[in-house]
Formats: sequence, C-alpha cells, structure tokens
Amino acid sequence: MAKKQTYGKPMTKTEILSALAEAAELSKKEVAAVLDALGDVIGKELSKKGPGVFNVPGLLKVKVVDKPATKEHTRPDPFNPGQMMTVKAKPASRRVKVLPLKGLKDRV
Repeated sequence: MAKKQTYGKPMTKTEILSALAEAAELSKKEVAAVLDALGDVIGKELSKKGPGVFNVPGLLKVKVVDKPATKEHTRPDPFNPGQMMTVKAKPASRRVKVLPLKGLKDRV
C-alpha cells in the first residue's frame, strides 16, 4: 500500500489574509472586508430568492442542489437477505456543492 504524501498544515485565516494582503498590496483590514463582502454576495446568490449558482471566474462554481422529500418505504435488507427493512422518511433539503473550474484544475 502506498504511503499518502502530506504537505503540512492548511493555512489559518490570519495566514490567508496576510498572503492576500501582500499579493494585492492592500491592508489586512481591506482584504478581510473583501472576503466578508464575497461571503455576503455568495449567500445572496445561493438563497431561495437568488439564482442558486455563483461563479468565482476561472476558479470555482458554487451551486445549490435541492433534494426532494422522500416517503417512508420498505426495501430489501442488504445485511439480512430475504428480509425487508423500513427506510425512514426524510424532509426536503438544500445542499451546497462546490465544483472546480478549468483554471483551478490547471493550477493543481
């Protein structure tokens, strides 16, 4: 079995703000304000009143997938052949999916 390669710890919020501030030649406060505004815009776009899709150009697409409610039903039990099991009903829900776009895939 191959050993999984590790790359170290993920960046903290402070490290991300510092790196972005240095790259864009802005203050950390300005970068934090931009990220907060980006979060607000994404929230509005993914809300029930919005289109349900948000693109960060060239990097990723965030979209909402609406899962319909399911009724309680019975089906064959995979662990006890010949017996039936009851699957509980589930309410409708909204899932958030993040998909990488070509620009991000090319960088990795």
